Amino acid sequence: MTSINISLPDSMGAYIEQQVTSGGYSSASEYFRELVRQDQKRKAKEQVETLLLEGLNSGTATEMTTQDWQDIRQVVRERAMKRKEQDQG
Repeated sequence: MTSINISLPDSMGAYIEQQVTSGGYSSASEYFRELVRQDQKRKAKEQVETLLLEGLNSGTATEMTTQDWQDIRQVVRERAMKRKEQDQG
């Protein structure tokens, strides 16, 4: 586990101690880990939203054909085989 030292103004330190006490955290480290996890989730959500918007703005939607589904299944099978080979090797 990595250790990081953080310098904070007294007012922020007091705020963190208050959050630890009132939020049911066992330590300031636990509180900071939770903040980092929340930030990671927020950024992942932003990335998904960006990708969805790119998809929506990428042009006119077309109906999926039987061939499209077959192509997708083939790509998935190939990726699964590669992953299985990597796991075994």
